[in-house]
Amino acid sequence: MKKLIYFVITLCAAGLAASAVMAQQGLPPDQKLRIAEMIVADYYVDTVNQEKLVETAIKSMLEELDPHSSYSNPEETKELNEPLQGNFSGIGITFNMNRDTLYVIQTVSGGPSEKVGIMAGDRIIMVNDTSIAGVKMKNSDIMKRLRGPKGTKVDVKVLRRAAGASDTIDFRITRADIPIYSVDAAYMADPITGYIRINRFAAETGEEFAKAVKELRRKGMQQLILDLTDNGGGYLNAAVELLGEILEPGQKAVYTEGRQSPRYDFRAQPKGKNSLLGNDRLVVMVNQNSASASEITSGAIQDWDRGVIVGRRSFGKGLVQRPFPFPDGSMMRLTVAHYYTPTGRDIQKPYKQGEGSEYRKDILDRFHSGELMHADSIKYVDSLKVNTLKSGRIIYGGGGISPDLFVPLDTTAFTKYYRDVVAKGALNQYVVGYVDANRKALKKKYKSDDDFVKNFTVTPEMFEALYQTAKAEGVEPNPEQAEISKPLFELNIKGLIGRDLFEQSTFYKVFNIYDPIFKEALRVINSDEYDSILNGNSN
Repeated sequence: MKKLIYFVITLCAAGLAASAVMAQQGLPPDQKLRIAEMIVADYYVDTVNQEKLVETAIKSMLEELDPHSSYSNPEETKELNEPLQGNFSGIGITFNMNRDTLYVIQTVSGGPSEKVGIMAGDRIIMVNDTSIAGVKMKNSDIMKRLRGPKGTKVDVKVLRRAAGASDTIDFRITRADIPIYSVDAAYMADPITGYIRINRFAAETGEEFAKAVKELRRKGMQQLILDLTDNGGGYLNAAVELLGEILEPGQKAVYTEGRQSPRYDFRAQPKGKNSLLGNDRLVVMVNQNSASASEITSGAIQDWDRGVIVGRRSFGKGLVQRPFPFPDGSMMRLTVAHYYTPTGRDIQKPYKQGEGSEYRKDILDRFHSGELMHADSIKYVDSLKVNTLKSGRIIYGGGGISPDLFVPLDTTAFTKYYRDVVAKGALNQYVVGYVDANRKALKKKYKSDDDFVKNFTVTPEMFEALYQTAKAEGVEPNPEQAEISKPLFELNIKGLIGRDLFEQSTFYKVFNIYDPIFKEALRVINSDEYDSILNGNSN
């Protein structure tokens, strides 16, 4: 083989002769690719970056396949894996960038920053010897400076405002492992209904879910709303583990099958003798951005008549990617199989190989076709009709999980003015400034987030201050559109203030008051319609 490659390259100066030799030898495609790369590296008129050349070839090759096979360089691979692995090493803060300044929203309880005395409202203006304030540094570049190996130290300079004055304080922080939580919120929506929101399916999701369920049980939970809206998925095993606490022990949760991947059935296995939810009522919230592991979860629950699915048809990502890591830390994620729900429904929506751009337009196409606003715009194919495994009610395959109760996308309050205010960062900037100026007074007035959610009101003066902040950022005033978007401004102002004062759950306590999918979920879980749907008697 070495002699062959040498012979081909030697003849490369005479291009026609080289081509003739390759044709005569009948080179396999993989050898042809390697030889082509060597020829370019040795004979191209200018110096080439071989590493970049190879990466481009891999990416181009994968683009000819399905929309989910992909390549990531070492840095991208690390960024992809961190949210799913459940932790990273850093200083333990949640922050916003406000006018090119890092503003601390919260410190992680028990984390490195809290231990040295950094507080919500502090502004980190320097990391080691590098100024990060007022220099328009990317968030990713700032995180690189704050994160690092466990046990290493980082010096930060903080600007703290208190009692009308400002002071700078130097801190030395020892980095530690910081947990990344996949449960955004867990609270009691009413005296008997718990609510849990999961943002991704990561390594610790099953454990987080179990902990949340047990805590809500102590508060009186007898039924659960599980929010998977905008959850793009994650680990298959995390979804199966969660289903172990929802389905009956031994029930099929999902199965995978591919050309070189024999069928494999994943079954529900609770950590204890029985599942944590038992026979409690369950409603699952999904939308067009719920994908992959979210669809495995909601699909299994629907197939087994275990709960009611509320919202809009999910994304339709049912391809299994197997990671193939390279020694340099880069990784290729290659599709090797399909996900199927227990009834045999293929979760993956249709696609054409090599047409990724068309595939990525699918959600926009759904919007233009009216599917996101009208249930009767969803096109079902009779040949893809199946029956659920207990009551035998009719459900459909064809890509994504279609809800039992459709909730239209509400765009009535969305305007160009609202979009521009958010896009320019004016909303976030106003909230940061408001909390900064009123934190002590707000904490004194509202003793808990429940008190805040119940009693805090966004005043006309606050709306006007927001509009003035937007104007200063170059967003032209539009009183008519501002009035139309007032509900959206109100929920975001209140929700973000609540999050900055208390915790992430506070935002969802506010947001869900307005959210049509949540309101429908809460309605149906407390009505006789719940049993009617699962028994196949609904119209």
